Amino acid sequence: MAEDDVAQTLAAMGSRLRAVRERRGVTLADVSRATGISSSTLSRTETGRRKPTLEVLLQLAKEYEISLDELAGTAPAPAAEPRSTAPHSFGDDKAVLPLTRYVGGLHAHKHLLPAVAEPPGRPRQVSHEGYEWLCVLYGRLWLALGSQDLVLTAGEVVEFDTRIPHGVANAGSDGPAEYLIMFGPQGERLRPRTPPAAGRGTDDGKASLTASAVSLLLEPKG
Repeated sequence: MAEDDVAQTLAAMGSRLRAVRERRGVTLADVSRATGISSSTLSRTETGRRKPTLEVLLQLAKEYEISLDELAGTAPAPAAEPRSTAPHSFGDDKAVLPLTRYVGGLHAHKHLLPAVAEPPGRPRQVSHEGYEWLCVLYGRLWLALGSQDLVLTAGEVVEFDTRIPHGVANAGSDGPAEYLIMFGPQGERLRPRTPPAAGRGTDDGKASLTASAVSLLLEPKG
């Protein structure tokens, strides 16, 4: 591999590591506890401020259950096979079903939060590079986005810059909450080919949230 190719591969490694972690639905703190690598080292590696060592890459590849070739983007295209429908489970009982196979670029996954017996506390927030599009499929979802608290119901959509602190929780006690996420690790965002429909009033007179409205209101300036 030529020197320029090596530099380009290392430069892209951070965004690939971040994409894998986000696809698995875990935080830097979660990975740090599992691997012993400090959160600051993980953060600097993901943002490209630190080149990953072989030891760090081997630990992360083992934790994420992915090969070094896949992290480097040099793995051959896999043979077509039926997509697994088994979701990943996490300590908070959240289940995540990946909907895309590749590591970099836009990817999608479906989340399922179980029903809660009591109203939850405000969701724990995280922030990172990227852009996210979220659509509620079933139930009621509490989205804590910066200082805003939004309760979204089936069919409602939001998009936001993930540098804004954000977190979610099941807002209802009558059943699970299911939602779809599409995420761009380096700021890629969906590009609508048709203009958004005008917001329609709900029965209580409040306009339903639209992706563009939330994006304009909460996207960091500058």
